[in-house]
Amino acid sequence: MDDHEAPEDQEFAFETQAIHAGQEPDPRTGAVMTPIYASTTFEQDAPGEDRGYEYSRTGNPTRAALEANVAALEGGEYGRAFSSGMGSINTVMNLLEAGDHVVTGDDVYGGTHRLFTQVYDQYDVEFSFVDTTDPDAVSEAIRPETALVWTETPTNPLMRVVDIEAIADIAHDGDALCAVDNTFATPYLQRPLEHGADIVSHSLTKYLGGHSDVVGGALVTNDGTIDERIGFYQNSVGATPDPFACFLVLRGTKTLPVRMDRHCENARDLASWLDGHPDVDEVFYPGLESHPQHDVAARQMDDFGGMLSFELDGTLEEASALVSSTEVFTLAESLGGVESLVEQPAPMTHGAIPKEEREAAGLTDGLIRVSVGLESVDDLRDDLEQAIDGAVN
Repeated sequence: MDDHEAPEDQEFAFETQAIHAGQEPDPRTGAVMTPIYASTTFEQDAPGEDRGYEYSRTGNPTRAALEANVAALEGGEYGRAFSSGMGSINTVMNLLEAGDHVVTGDDVYGGTHRLFTQVYDQYDVEFSFVDTTDPDAVSEAIRPETALVWTETPTNPLMRVVDIEAIADIAHDGDALCAVDNTFATPYLQRPLEHGADIVSHSLTKYLGGHSDVVGGALVTNDGTIDERIGFYQNSVGATPDPFACFLVLRGTKTLPVRMDRHCENARDLASWLDGHPDVDEVFYPGLESHPQHDVAARQMDDFGGMLSFELDGTLEEASALVSSTEVFTLAESLGGVESLVEQPAPMTHGAIPKEEREAAGLTDGLIRVSVGLESVDDLRDDLEQAIDGAVN
């Protein structure tokens, strides 16, 4: 893939921003890597007169570097980091008030669904779960009290692709905010703010960290008023990352472009191979021309990502047998690391969603989700072949 061009108001390409944005050599020592400021508190010149930092929950220099870095990669002006992806999503929900209504996808991540239905439901916030790939369905779900449209694209785990510009327009026509979880695509492949979204959310645990060794989240916006409110809740609620976690994510973003190129290359190869496999009923990958939103993905993404899902015959037993017998793929939750992972969403990542709701959204017991890593694609293909053969025979 060629270098990604920078937005008009930025001087450098994405690959350069990934390494340098938000980070300068330490002015005192010349250290090239951002120091880990493992301090909970900072000296003040006089009561109430700090030097930019006072207490690490409120702000920390290592965290500030990460926030500036992620904001730059998303083409945003403001960034905030959190201790987890769910911490960032919860902070967006903090912007709501009792009586507000949210339109969201019917196949969102199970943890997001749990937060919406089991936490915020008790605070009189109502949610409508619809097919967000259908703008008409989103438009019909908008009410006078709708304050937010929340979507993922590609979605987890069915890899549906949402037309961000269309959904943002619908949200704004209804005086609602549009927030996009961009975890699967990463800003290397897709930048929702460019398509009209108000807020972008990330689980930094995944591709931006990239090595399965750190948990974190982030929010990015171009709206100063929204950022000020996010910052208030970030400080007040305290779901902030420690400086070492921020350092690890900064290490990860430096290699994001080269890693994503390989993730995408391997995923395209496996998706094409699985699509022609006689024992595979269906493959969910936006890079396939047969994918129902392939054209949307090609228009708003620079590549199609490293995630895919597939089904054999849709049964729990065959899927369980397959994911339990891989040798190169690791049976584990999460995604976006250098190693390939395989999981069964129904009893694992999406187990919090009632079975009838899962099935209505197309998330069957037999669905298998794959996070394609950086290993030899030949080894990955051979591993899936032996696992499929063992599951169906």
